[in-house]
Amino acid sequence: MPNIPLRLLTKIHGIVTPTLQRDSATLTARSTKMYAKRAALSLAFVIVLVIFFSISIGTVDLRSYFFPLLQSPAAARPLCATNPVPLRVFMYDLPRRFNVGMFNRRSTDQTPVTSLTWPPWPKKSGLKRQHSVEYWMMGSLLYDGDGREVVRVSDPEMAEAFFVPFFSSLSFNTHGHNMTDPKTRIDRQLQIDLLKFLAESKYWKRYGGRDHVIPVTHPNAFRFLRAELNASIQIVVDFGRYPRTMSNLSKDVVAPYVHVVDSFTDDELSDPYESRTTLLFFRGRTFRKDEGIVRVKLAKVLAGYDDVRYERSVATGENIKASSLGMRSSKFCLHPAGDTPSSCRLFDAIVSHCVPVIVSDQIELPFEDEIDYSEFSLFFSFKEALEPGYMVNQLRNFPKDKWVEMWRRIKAISRHFEFQYPPKKEDAVDMLWRQVKHKLPRVKLGVHRSQRLKIPDWWKRKR
Repeated sequence: MPNIPLRLLTKIHGIVTPTLQRDSATLTARSTKMYAKRAALSLAFVIVLVIFFSISIGTVDLRSYFFPLLQSPAAARPLCATNPVPLRVFMYDLPRRFNVGMFNRRSTDQTPVTSLTWPPWPKKSGLKRQHSVEYWMMGSLLYDGDGREVVRVSDPEMAEAFFVPFFSSLSFNTHGHNMTDPKTRIDRQLQIDLLKFLAESKYWKRYGGRDHVIPVTHPNAFRFLRAELNASIQIVVDFGRYPRTMSNLSKDVVAPYVHVVDSFTDDELSDPYESRTTLLFFRGRTFRKDEGIVRVKLAKVLAGYDDVRYERSVATGENIKASSLGMRSSKFCLHPAGDTPSSCRLFDAIVSHCVPVIVSDQIELPFEDEIDYSEFSLFFSFKEALEPGYMVNQLRNFPKDKWVEMWRRIKAISRHFEFQYPPKKEDAVDMLWRQVKHKLPRVKLGVHRSQRLKIPDWWKRKR
């Protein structure tokens, strides 16, 4: 190796070292940028993947951020984020005498009804229609359609709930109202035969009927053996008729009455407030028992007002038409208690787009976990309603813009109170099945606890 002077080596080192350092720094910077780009691309890919997945399962709606004008109006959106998996229900195949056979009692055909043999509800049934929830629920299970809250399964092992297609309300209306009427024996025998059939069912015995759904919407439905249904999920329209030992909100479902007036489908007036010339409307029976006594008292309190129509009437075809016209031409429709806290009149008012004025201290309303009735209804206690002049003055001073807002809201939600065949998504029956679905977790809790508790209901006993 040649002998290089120390001075020259120092000079060469001073030149080469900074160059190497600069090259190393350049390489490091380039490497850092490369890794940063890769990290950014990876992060962006993950974010896009998460957003795509969220959109696909419906938890993110980018329209609300980037295209707000494309959003659906609030009134048109579903009431809640429903479970995309429908409720699986097994329906027992009962002979027709338990259900549609009551439409034509002369027929001897007892084969279970199918979607092909499903008969329409009788047109000339009058007020029997208001207690026909059982018919529409059965029809919804026979109809094979997508996108609804319920699906019928043929294998009971796959079922989450069991539907008992007994028309208990129609049976009461058909087989003698008066207990001394010999025809009531038919109603009693139907109940006896049904409970015998259920007692022999493997699936009724499995949980004591807790996962079985039975409509009993008339206050006197299942009048002879109602107590035997305590454990099941009952579809009722009024809790005021029965003690808690027979019906309670923890397991039962509040159903709307089936409205008897025609729905107001072309209510598109530019000024609905002024077009409805009657302030407050009521038409019906004024002499009722129990809480219905308030109707007689209201007749006196509301007498003498030119803009209030309080008319005594019985339910005939012509009177139902007159009630429909009266509701459609009124701003507010009065809903006092009948024999029970609720009545069909409330739901007649809703489909007539007449703002309900509810006078009751104990009423329970359907779908209240999803629908806020205060958005389209007014509530008065018995004391307030019977104070002379108070209720009428409140209604006369009610702001027009607030009334119009309620009118629009009631138009938007009235579809949830429609009973129809074929059934539609979020109509009354679809809403009822959703309510059943809401009850099932509590039913399962009760079943699981009862299977392991050594002392049943120990927490209810006094210590």
